[in-house]
Amino acid sequence: MSEDSKKLKKELGVKDIFALAAGTSLSAGFFLLPGFAASEYGLGSSVVIAYLVAVFALIPVVFSIAELSTAMPRAGGAYYFIDRSLGPLFGTVGGIGSWLALVLKSGFALIGMGFYIALFFPQYSEHIVPISILASIALGLINWISAKSSGEFQKWLVGVLVLILAVFVSGGVTKIEPSNLSTFFDFPAQALLSTSAMVYISYAGITKVTSLSEEVKDPERTIPLGMFYALGVSVLVYGLGTLVMVGVIPLGGLLGNPTLAADAAQAIFGETGLYLISLAAIAAFISVANAGILTASRYPLAMSRDDIIPRVFAKISHNGTPIYSLILTVVFISLILVFLDPAKIVKLASAFQLFVFAILCFSVIVMRESRIEGYDPGYRSPFYPWMQIAGVVSSLWLFSSVGISSKLFTAVVVVVCMLWYRLYIRKKLKRDGAIFHMFENLGRSRYGGLDTELRGILKEKGLRKDDPFDRLMAGSAVIDLENKDGVDFETVVNMASEEFGRRIKRFGSRELERRFIHGAGVGITPVTEEGVALPHLRLDGIDKMEIVMVRSCAGVQMPPDPESPGLQVPKARALFFLISPSDDTNLHLRILARMASIVEAQGFFTDWLSAAGEDDLRAIFTRSEQIITVNIGKWDSAAHSLTGKPLKDSRLPQGCLVALVRRGGQTVVPGPLTILEEGDSVTFVGEPEAIEELKTKYLRGAD
Repeated sequence: MSEDSKKLKKELGVKDIFALAAGTSLSAGFFLLPGFAASEYGLGSSVVIAYLVAVFALIPVVFSIAELSTAMPRAGGAYYFIDRSLGPLFGTVGGIGSWLALVLKSGFALIGMGFYIALFFPQYSEHIVPISILASIALGLINWISAKSSGEFQKWLVGVLVLILAVFVSGGVTKIEPSNLSTFFDFPAQALLSTSAMVYISYAGITKVTSLSEEVKDPERTIPLGMFYALGVSVLVYGLGTLVMVGVIPLGGLLGNPTLAADAAQAIFGETGLYLISLAAIAAFISVANAGILTASRYPLAMSRDDIIPRVFAKISHNGTPIYSLILTVVFISLILVFLDPAKIVKLASAFQLFVFAILCFSVIVMRESRIEGYDPGYRSPFYPWMQIAGVVSSLWLFSSVGISSKLFTAVVVVVCMLWYRLYIRKKLKRDGAIFHMFENLGRSRYGGLDTELRGILKEKGLRKDDPFDRLMAGSAVIDLENKDGVDFETVVNMASEEFGRRIKRFGSRELERRFIHGAGVGITPVTEEGVALPHLRLDGIDKMEIVMVRSCAGVQMPPDPESPGLQVPKARALFFLISPSDDTNLHLRILARMASIVEAQGFFTDWLSAAGEDDLRAIFTRSEQIITVNIGKWDSAAHSLTGKPLKDSRLPQGCLVALVRRGGQTVVPGPLTILEEGDSVTFVGEPEAIEELKTKYLRGAD
């Protein structure tokens, strides 16, 4: 395997995503910003309300990004989402700009860490920049070891941070002076909105973890949970923490105070409190830098894969980390620390994030309205499209409230990225985003490769917990042609259609045969080089999926590919005919993707061709802990108690059902009124716990 074709390791769980998301949120917004926010528009103690109002503007963004990341869990997060929805021009702007914003924020965090370290060691106050550079290199090395190592380090940092802040809040609520809150609800509405816009960016880091989507285990569950937990904890910390600050410190010591958190901690716990809050601040700034370097390094990787920047940055090390992308990120942070003042520039980069948030919310609308079948998010944003419209409007409104220098910075980044696209990228790429799928009048520019790419992601994500794959395969019909030679595709279609006709009463076997033959005639039943074919139909008016498996050791002669009539089509030794309801396209694609993953696995054909019978063929596609086949014997079998009554009265364990019954050499498709008989071979499927309970309760002594 070439170095740049290696894959990132999937090793991040919910706790890792939570720690990375929360760690990028709980930093300057807590330790530096409250005093400035309280004085900027004269809000005073009401700044607490501004922090709570600000989060409402972020909720649509979080919902939108959660949906995109579960549909397209790929490195680069915002870059990948924007590129695949709006095309490479917008992707270039979003990717380079987001990477730059993360790099600047990481540099700012390292400088903040250096200042707090200088409080403990004043002799190093003149060496903050060298200390910050060394810290960035150290964090880069941790990231190089593995994303999991960085995640574990992040969990320790966030654990220390949250613990100290919990002590700060619990000790501080008893020290709140009611007189300090006398004007808590007395504020001008415009001042509240302007201050909310100012503190909004405190929460924005929560979304950056989507850059690591490709390295997340079970991303459809892990990413939304990690982000939502982080958002909830951040809201609690900011709300209660700022309440303690303004309640403990009088108004005169509140306004414009950059060390408000430290002063409040000292007022509550004395010198011990000052040291504790300083330790929390150091942990917070290191966690921001650590998460920033980790997430930022995935942007050059993703853009390099797409030829937005040179391919060298796509290289994956033997550790499973993007080595050159990581080096680029650390070097760039070090250069910023040496030549620029990140504390001044980071505010400008924050405005660019608002611009990207608006694009991301719009991207959800584009992806949904494109009707691309491969777009299958495990989490769907509620209240579509109003949630996304609210996200676009709120992000642009907040962007309009920033200063002219921040707007100019965004404009410069956009122009530079557009020039880069025009001079370096445009002639190299021949693809477009999903937006071209939205409008029929742009159909000639439609990029068909996007659906193929998304289907590849479907295969990689795998099945969802409730997908009926095991039940479907356990209940499948099997046609075993063994070594019979000279069998053509039409004959096999006829045999499969006869089997489907017995299971699907709405359609006759002749109609199903006609549809399968037509599908092969228009090229929707390709055959792999190894000899696997997956003919499939989606039909109106049926309520469940059915599958027929066909084994032919000698091979079935397939019809020629209509797009390449002169090309020799290999014989098919494994054919899987799938029929599913037309109203659940995504489930249909996930089942096909799962089957494709199994047949592409090494050793499949060895198992397929050597299987002793139908049960062995089905077993290739089912997980042993979720399926069991039992031969119901005479009275000495505990399973005999299941005979003589309808299945609906059998009181099987919850989460377990009968998928297939073999009786006298014939297959019986079970239903609620099916009565099991002595001598039946019964296949049960269900959750592992249910199968284990079934064994304990009924199957003592069963084969």
